[in-house]
Amino acid sequence: MQNSVATKSRVGAGEVLRFRYLGRHDIEDVADLWRSQHLRHTALAPHLEEVLASVDVEESWRRRRAQYLDWLADPDTIAVLAERGGTAVGYAMVTVRRTHQGSWERGERVAVVQTLSVPADPADAAVGPALLEEVRHQLAAAGIRELELDAVATNSDAIRFYQEQGFHPFVTTLVARIGAAGPHD
Repeated sequence: MQNSVATKSRVGAGEVLRFRYLGRHDIEDVADLWRSQHLRHTALAPHLEEVLASVDVEESWRRRRAQYLDWLADPDTIAVLAERGGTAVGYAMVTVRRTHQGSWERGERVAVVQTLSVPADPADAAVGPALLEEVRHQLAAAGIRELELDAVATNSDAIRFYQEQGFHPFVTTLVARIGAAGPHD
């Protein structure tokens, strides 16, 4: 889609966000934002420690960075950084995949928000909606009509935010450790 193209979006009372489209060479520009996201996720989901072993923040970034580089090899991937006054305040990493036809008509391709990292500070509440609007604009121009994402189940603030942005619950993913005690053990 787009790489290294800057657009501007007015948000709120005169606030200006600058959107910068990232390529593989720009990936370090989101490192600190990812680290903050990782810390929020692990704090919100301590109940998952018995099933999913968390990794420290640097290992998390190493893994996510590698995933981002893989995704950015696909020209349909969108990586957009929101900046205010030259400071990174959020980003979105969005991939596009072919759909598996099943019970619902979803079009040939569906966009997947792999990461939406925005500040937890209520003063920055306009960053998330502005990033999603920018992503939706790019996806619509590419003929993609559906956007999906995952949210940590215990992150009720994020879920509420996504529903306010027009997202609806679709599937619920549950996890279990193989060999863990269960009703059939």
